[in-house]
Amino acid sequence: MKIVFATNNQHKLDEIRSILGDKFEIVSLADIGCHEDIPETGATLEENALMKAQYVYDHYHVSCFADDTGLEVEALNGAPGVYSARYASMSSDASATPASHDSEANMARLLRELENNNNRKARFRTVIALIEKKDVCPCGCTSIKLVHKFEGIVNGEIIREKRGGEGFGYDPIFQPEGYTETFAELGLDVKNKISHRARAVAKLAEFLVNNEK
Repeated sequence: MKIVFATNNQHKLDEIRSILGDKFEIVSLADIGCHEDIPETGATLEENALMKAQYVYDHYHVSCFADDTGLEVEALNGAPGVYSARYASMSSDASATPASHDSEANMARLLRELENNNNRKARFRTVIALIEKKDVCPCGCTSIKLVHKFEGIVNGEIIREKRGGEGFGYDPIFQPEGYTETFAELGLDVKNKISHRARAVAKLAEFLVNNEK
């Protein structure tokens, strides 16, 4: 089965393809000729994921899925949350428009904000929105849209300094529950078995496999 993943982020593509294996052919936005900067202006992860999938469905008329991921820190009342990818370039009230994503700057800001705080509890949460194009008649002249959502969560804590050279985003400062290594130290193989995205994708894959029957 071929399905569009609404991203051109190579890290995400590699991670998703590794998790799903050869069961599905995952193609990127670039693969379908989409080079637009799809808006992510939702107030929640769910809204952003659905917004991206809806854009692809409306403009390219194909089945697709999109994800949004946030790091939610207990001591910061769930921040950076939906603003995780652009945290450093946003004002304290999250109203500024970011110029670009900068993982190093994002981590630096988060560590500063938690510097004197002993509550390091945090979780990564991924939401996937899948929009299916279903043919109603054999000739394919009529189709309907079906929307599904999947969630994956991994609990852990924010350590006090970066460790590890693999992964991306906040991986060097996030230590998942039950491990003594960060995501960046564990490596892709282990991360793909335990991460928030892995858990959401596992639910997506189970749905797709069962839906093929």
